[in-house]
Amino acid sequence: MPQRVLVTGSAGRLGRAAVKALVAARHTVVGFDIRPTPGLPASACVVGSLLNADLLSKAIAGADCLIHLAATPDDAIYPRRPAPDDGDNFESELLPNNILAGYRVLDAARKAGVRKVILASTGQVIDGHLDDRNTPVTVSAPFRPKYLYACTKVFLEAVGQVYAAHHDMSVLAVRLGWCPRDARQVAEIRADAEAQDVYLSPGDAGRFFAAAVVAGKLPQFAVVNLTSRPVRHLLYDLEPTRQLVGFTPQDQWPTGAEEF
Repeated sequence: MPQRVLVTGSAGRLGRAAVKALVAARHTVVGFDIRPTPGLPASACVVGSLLNADLLSKAIAGADCLIHLAATPDDAIYPRRPAPDDGDNFESELLPNNILAGYRVLDAARKAGVRKVILASTGQVIDGHLDDRNTPVTVSAPFRPKYLYACTKVFLEAVGQVYAAHHDMSVLAVRLGWCPRDARQVAEIRADAEAQDVYLSPGDAGRFFAAAVVAGKLPQFAVVNLTSRPVRHLLYDLEPTRQLVGFTPQDQWPTGAEEF
């Protein structure tokens, strides 16, 4: 059945992929971003900050499903430089945009009675297991975050679990692989065999979110991994993704990267 879906971060790389697939599946999509969302009419675009409570409550009203993708997408500086040039973007960007906004979005979903929430986490929350070649990493593996950005996603998964347990909603946290945002990132993936095995194409990302919106009988809270088909080695366990969402990736690096 067609649903009304609010997508935060809808103008970003993953957001555009999700919106395209959801519109193609004839869902009613509302995009929320700091800039207009390609592929949506102006009437379906909410432009502003998630920290604007009134704007957020109006955008989420009547939604059947929330896909929360909005975030500052990485650490500004990694690895951290030595003092005195050792600043980071935790307080300036990660704290308000990832932690506070994540809480605000989930609380808005609670108030609006949204019953299904899909949260964008990251494979960076289990990065230490990749370093140790303890692969494929399962969804039950303990957190071993890469750095501060990954820590914000640990929080998002945890607060999602709390809201699922206490507020009658189904929450799916998706540990995403690397969907490049620009030509520089495409070049980084091209030069790194491991990065190619955690690559996530825009097409697979869109198909996953479309499948997750209509997936039935999801647990109260669950975590799944999402990458495209690996080139050499399976680094993230994708079996729970197939079982819970009914999704199997179709693409493989470099499919989808050619647009850059």
